[in-house]
Amino acid sequence: MQEQELAGKVAIVTGAGRMRSIGRPIARLLARAGAKVVVTGTGRSPDRYPDDEKAAGWRDIDSVRAEIEAAGGTCLAVVSNIASETDVESLVKTTAERLGRVDIVVNNAGAARGADRVPVVDLPYAEWKKVIETNLDGTYLLSREAARQMLRQGGGGSIINISSIASKRAGPNTAAYAASKAGINALSRSMSQELGKNGIRVNALCPGIIDTYRLDDVGRGEAWQKKVLSMIPLGYAGDGNEVAEMCLFLASERGKWITGQAINIDGGTAWQ
Repeated sequence: MQEQELAGKVAIVTGAGRMRSIGRPIARLLARAGAKVVVTGTGRSPDRYPDDEKAAGWRDIDSVRAEIEAAGGTCLAVVSNIASETDVESLVKTTAERLGRVDIVVNNAGAARGADRVPVVDLPYAEWKKVIETNLDGTYLLSREAARQMLRQGGGGSIINISSIASKRAGPNTAAYAASKAGINALSRSMSQELGKNGIRVNALCPGIIDTYRLDDVGRGEAWQKKVLSMIPLGYAGDGNEVAEMCLFLASERGKWITGQAINIDGGTAWQ
């Protein structure tokens, strides 16, 4: 990695408050590369923290902010609901006012595994809506508002939308999630075609199995190893750092000729 290659840049990373997550390593790596970073979360109550976060005295986005500042970086922690148009407008406005600009956006916040993981004939509309509003609507709202800010600055920037290989595999009992992520891929492609002339690049990243809190319901041990080995040719799950490294590449000058893509980061699980 080229140290400080993002010096002078300002990045927003949503969904960055979990201790075991994709957002946290993304925010930390962008900051290490010199970007000033805004991290967002929903302001979840501590009683909703998993046991390891409680044991560690974790404080959601405030802990991530503290880590970045302890390493010499600049970070703002902002509670924001990405599915709220007013919250998103306020987030971008606050970032521009406090840090001067917006150059990089990583739309990482998303709906957790939940009651939507059922056959589509049993899927309540309310659960469908919740997933679509968080994953697709939230990505659209922040991408749109960030693009507006980038255009006001004179153009240039990188929008990175965290999708999933579920957008391409679309397995059973994932209708809402897979549809929301496929929508993110299409949104990214369409925006890239509109904004390329302004130097704004838009890409989607499609992680495979990443060992975060979201998979705690799957369990670990032998069943976990069997699942990993059966699905991932490289034989191990990611931990979020793999996604962070690709975010840094796309946000930097090294990724300056890449836009409109949905890139798999999955140990070889999917191919398309």
